[in-house]
Amino acid sequence: MVVVGGGIIGALCAWRLHQRGARVSVLERGTMGHEASWAGAGILCPIHPWLYPDAFTHLVNASLQMYPDFVAELRRETGLDVQWRMCGLLIPEFPWDAHSHHAAAMAWSRRFSWEVEELDEQQVRAHEPVLADDVCGGMLWPRVAQVRNPRLLRAVRMALVKSGVPLIEHADVIAIETDGHGVRRARTADGRLFEADVVLLAAGSWSGELAGQLGFSLPVEPVKGQIVLLHGRPGLMRHIVKHDKAYFVPRADGRILVGASMERVGFERGTTRDVIGELLSAMRQIAPGLEDVPVEKAWMGFRPGSPDGLPFLGPVASMPGVWVASGHYRNGVALAPITAEVISRWIMEGDPGLPMDAFRVDREVVEHAALGYP
Repeated sequence: MVVVGGGIIGALCAWRLHQRGARVSVLERGTMGHEASWAGAGILCPIHPWLYPDAFTHLVNASLQMYPDFVAELRRETGLDVQWRMCGLLIPEFPWDAHSHHAAAMAWSRRFSWEVEELDEQQVRAHEPVLADDVCGGMLWPRVAQVRNPRLLRAVRMALVKSGVPLIEHADVIAIETDGHGVRRARTADGRLFEADVVLLAAGSWSGELAGQLGFSLPVEPVKGQIVLLHGRPGLMRHIVKHDKAYFVPRADGRILVGASMERVGFERGTTRDVIGELLSAMRQIAPGLEDVPVEKAWMGFRPGSPDGLPFLGPVASMPGVWVASGHYRNGVALAPITAEVISRWIMEGDPGLPMDAFRVDREVVEHAALGYP
């Protein structure tokens, strides 16, 4: 069995497949986990989950429920702390907001039993004094957690290596060939062949391009995101703060992530002065108490976007033995545990364990302006 892609989705799927008895190898076009999985902020909650279909919320809830045991398992296996912590998520409200999410967010939270608190302006300021003086209220989800992506990837990589799963980096798969008897070969750009009875395509933003080369359609494209890291002090900001203009993620060591842009520019690498300037301008408007915190660095990554914002999970009907776990867009880290559980169980036992019609590879995809490609 071959997994094409060594981000958090591919690597974790490979680990779970190995635990279920599969002989599996991971082929990664570059260095494991150095694309979207590394670049993201690690917020373990979708952006505006009330906009998604119910099937997505059920998938997210199942994944988030797995996280405490998942990170504990990683720590037992590797000794690494991935800095999973329940810091809560706060959405501040301002009189100049272009949109109000309040009613929809409260209704969704109650329907799906997400603990939420409505805050007045004094309560919001008490929770986060760095916010602007014109904040007029907000909502707080106290049980939303975060994880530090690079540490998570390091732990999953170590777990793979300790398990004896071959991790083959700089293996750029360009074709999958078959001998007509169920034996498939993944061919890399440098001419190497890797035989497998099952191939799982989990190549993130490159999945759509690779699917086209393999002979089936998969509308996954890169959506670039730029992010800024502030060198703050511990306790300066305590909660994840999410606003339509920007989000803020405080790490345990005091650093604060400010993100993130949504740019449909193909695989155009590098940060840009204009976009970083827009993020810092949003920071000064929303959280002016951070204005004097020095910028440590900025970086970017390519999210594997889909037209409707939903991942593609499951078998490719037109290509027996080929499976997909890609298109997670802004929710790859949040959905990684359940994706690995569902895919490994489905491949090895024939049953995903959850209804998966909403995420079928061959589903009719309807573009959703608020959730899909920008």
